[in-house]
Amino acid sequence: MRIGIYGFGAIGRLATKLALDRGYEIVAAVDIDERILGKDVGELLGVGPIGVQVSNDVYELGDADVVVHATGSYLDRVFDQIASVVRMGVHVVSTCETLSYPYYRYPVLAKRLDELARAYGSVVIGTGINPGYLLDTLVAVIAASVPRVTRVRAVRSLDAARRREPFRKKIGVGEDPKLVEERLTRGEITGHVGYAESVYLVALAGDLNLTKVVEWQGVVPAEETVESAGIRVERGRNRGISGYGAGYVGDREVIRVEFHAYVGAPEYEEVEVEGREYSVRWRSTGTPGDLGTVTVVLNVAERVPYLTPGLHLMTDLLPFKVKFSV
Repeated sequence: MRIGIYGFGAIGRLATKLALDRGYEIVAAVDIDERILGKDVGELLGVGPIGVQVSNDVYELGDADVVVHATGSYLDRVFDQIASVVRMGVHVVSTCETLSYPYYRYPVLAKRLDELARAYGSVVIGTGINPGYLLDTLVAVIAASVPRVTRVRAVRSLDAARRREPFRKKIGVGEDPKLVEERLTRGEITGHVGYAESVYLVALAGDLNLTKVVEWQGVVPAEETVESAGIRVERGRNRGISGYGAGYVGDREVIRVEFHAYVGAPEYEEVEVEGREYSVRWRSTGTPGDLGTVTVVLNVAERVPYLTPGLHLMTDLLPFKVKFSV
């Protein structure tokens, strides 16, 4: 498979490294960072030259079978980037969180992107570890074994001290909690993006028509000095964030996804499925976010040539439906 990389930051580089490990051919890497333009992709990864230089020319991606797009979280800010690849008739798998279910925030852009992809014979899909897998696709897979599902709850918890610095910055680790709340409100930092998207994906997997979806996200102040993995947060400073998305039918909460990312948090994912006949509970020991993201992306990239052109969702890859009974 011939892979193009759009966005050669931390995720783009990790995706490139994994693609090379799998024996894929990297045909181009596009970025706007002048510090790396013209440099060999392999040398930047520390694996030796591969004969492909980082470029700011998007048209170099035209020789790829699939482009891995990893530049931003919000579809309105990256729409033109994705569209430029689609117009070359190339498939796109993007880590853009809001593209995982774009009909919630960007219904008009989603329709335009679907029409564009159909016209040029391209497949577009947004995915990653979260949203895209842990709090939605995996939930649907686990819920598929329950005859009549009445409620699902999925939780992801991770120790922010064990994640890369850019992630800690976007959740305000070590800062004044009040200022972090204000920056989250103004959109200066994102925290986690995708609560509602995961809720809607789970609902779609079960043809469940939700009445409303509620999102909330807030800071986690340190009640005492906390240290983990070499990161120290003083008492009263911000440890990270915690939030949830909840989907309702009437006044009843049917789907709930939670995300907790703060210094010293336990590492795990948990899915609880309540049913009329029986309930099930699944729990992990935690999933590495970045490597998990690029693994899901490349696994999906292997499937896109077999999909019909257009904008797709992860639910399109599921071989079954969840049966809700609410």
